[in-house]
Parts: sequence; structure tokens; C-alpha cells
Amino acid sequence: MSNPSNNNLRFSPAAFTTRFVAVLFLATISSAHAGPADELKNIRDRIEALQKQLSESETSKAEAADALKDSERAVSHTSRKIYQLSGQRREVNTALSRLQARARVVEGNIADEQTVLGRLLYQQYVGGRSDAIKLVLNGEDPNEIARQLHYLSYVSRARAELLATLRENLADLDKLTGETRRKSAELHALQSEETLQMRRLEKEKAERQQIYAQVSDDIDKSRKQLSTLKRDEERLTQLMERLAKEAARKSARKSGKRIPGQASTNADMGSGAFRQLKGKLRLPVAGELTNRFGGQRKDSGLSWKGLFISAKTGRDVRAIASGRVVYADWLRGFGNLLILDHGDGYMSLYGNNESLLKQVGEEAKIGDTIAASGNSGGNPDSGLYFELRYQGKPFDPIPWVTLK
Repeated sequence: MSNPSNNNLRFSPAAFTTRFVAVLFLATISSAHAGPADELKNIRDRIEALQKQLSESETSKAEAADALKDSERAVSHTSRKIYQLSGQRREVNTALSRLQARARVVEGNIADEQTVLGRLLYQQYVGGRSDAIKLVLNGEDPNEIARQLHYLSYVSRARAELLATLRENLADLDKLTGETRRKSAELHALQSEETLQMRRLEKEKAERQQIYAQVSDDIDKSRKQLSTLKRDEERLTQLMERLAKEAARKSARKSGKRIPGQASTNADMGSGAFRQLKGKLRLPVAGELTNRFGGQRKDSGLSWKGLFISAKTGRDVRAIASGRVVYADWLRGFGNLLILDHGDGYMSLYGNNESLLKQVGEEAKIGDTIAASGNSGGNPDSGLYFELRYQGKPFDPIPWVTLK
């Protein structure tokens, strides 16, 4: 991974992550008796408040890569909006297709019922007087008259039922027509909004490219500074460890168990559903594996803490396993960063994305698209930076994934 440079913050990495997790902890306590929606809103509100506070407090000179922050956040936000609109449009389109199919069935039923009713009315017209009166005037055998009258009453009931069914189907068709009209209007509105957001995205990407062209030389110089890269890693490590501790506290509160004083950091010693997936995980994005865990970085000599997968910008990044989003925002050194908590101490990290398609608190199932690959954060190469962590500590993903 070619991490962008970092800056001397008024808040140290430890202070950043301590405040971040403190907010998460307070959010969890305050929402202990709230519903899932209220809990999610509380967490998001507090995280946003913290990020605003940090942003307002960072008065020291910003790094070159920080110039990309706002534009890359904007690209991510608009991309997520388009992704959500696209999903809504597909759902509405499916609902519209179902309505139209139901309408065709009802129209067919109405046509059949009208044909049968037409025949009955024609027979009644051709017969002239009431069939019952004709039977009596013809002076037929009383037993035969009784049998015929019973038959006529059956036909009369069938005709009445047919009329009732026809009325119901006509009313149903009218209702379906109204629903179809509303869904068509909703679909048109979604398509118009999606078109608007696509234009906005193109503009934001152009602005981001213009800014990158202006600061690319400064970013490249910063990336080669060992101190900058170390601060990048330290910030991420502190964040991951604090998130891991908070997840452990939350799990302990739910289970009623005490938090172990010295938890193992060996990923193979873990338990739970994620542990059972070792050797079966798929890499989160299709591309070329250009850097591996433990390998030496060319720019600094530091060791890689994860993998860098070279991939075209905009390629789908998928969740390697089911989990919950615990971080989704721009972070120095890693650009648009998303972190999934898989439970039992395991987390996965996806960095340098062009856009993040999930938000904090949302669930992701294995294989769900959660982001789009890119080169945010000042990374010169397009792709995805990927880590696996246990109890906040990175471990080699290769034995856990299948490269087939």
C-alpha cells in the first residue's frame, strides 16, 4: 500500500482514538434500552459530533494529502447516494413489473368472465320470456318442472356470482392501475435524482483530480518520510485496538461475563463463526496481489501490515464475511476507510477506496458490496489496502483466504 503522508496534529493518535472510543462507549451506554434504530442514530450522531470537534481543533498545518479529504469524502458520499438510489430503483422496477404482471392476469380473468357473461345474457335474450314461466305454461310433468327449476336456480346463482367476481376484478384492476401509475412516477423521480447525482459525481471527481494534480508532488515527498508513515500506522493501530476493546466490552455486557485481563492476540486461538472460515475467505476485490503481509515497503523499509490488491478504480469491494460496520470515513494515510467487526475479536479493514457504500452501524453479509476500489488518501496506485486483525493486532490474511 502506498500510504499518503500525515500531519502534526494538535491531537495525538492516542488522544484521537481515546476520544473516538469514549464516544462509542457513551453511545452504547445511553442506548442500552433504546431500539436498534435509536441506538444507530445515537452512535452516528456522537461520531459525527466527535469528527466535527476534531476537525475544528486541527489548527496545525495540514498535510498535502489533507487537501484531498473534502473532495474524496464528497465523491464517496455521492457514490453511496447513487448506489442507494440504484437499489431503490431496482426495487421499484421489480414492484412495477409485479404490478403489471398481476394486472395482465386480472385483465385476462375479466375477459374470460365477460365472455361467459355475454353467453348467458345472449341465451336469456334468445329465450325471450323467463325459462321458469315457459316450463309452467308448457304443462310439463311436475317432477320435470321441479328438476328444471332447480337447474335454473343454479344457473341464476352462477350468473350472480360471476357478476360479483367481475365487479371485484374490475375494482382490483382499477386499484392496480393506480398503484402502477404511482410506482411509475416514483421510478421516474428516482431516475431523475440518479441522473442529477451522476452529474454531481462527475463534477466532484473532476475537482478531486484537479486538487490531486496540484498537490501530487508534495504528497509523494511526504509518503517517503519515515516519520509520516510511522504516524499513519500508529494512528490506525491505536484506532483498531480501541475499537477492539470497545467491542469486547460490549460483548461482555451482553453475555454478563467479565473482560479477560490478558486476551490472546493469536488469531488461530480465536473462536466463533469467523474462526471457522480460515482458509475459505475470498479476497475482497478482484485484482493483482502486489504487496503481502510482512513484506518490506520500498518507500520506507517498514513492514506491510496487510495486503495491497491492485485493481481498477470503481471495482466492487465485497465483505469477506458477515459483520457490522464500526468505522466508515476518511482517515489520514488510508483515505476512505471502512472497518467491519466480525465478532469474537476479529475485524477486517478496507482502505484507499474511492467510495464507501455502507455506513457505521449497518450490517453486511458475506459477499455484500461495501465499497468501490480507488486511490483515495493520496495513494498513487489504484486498488485496495486490506487487513485482518484479531484483538486489534494485524495478522497475515494469506492463510485465511483462498486465491483460486
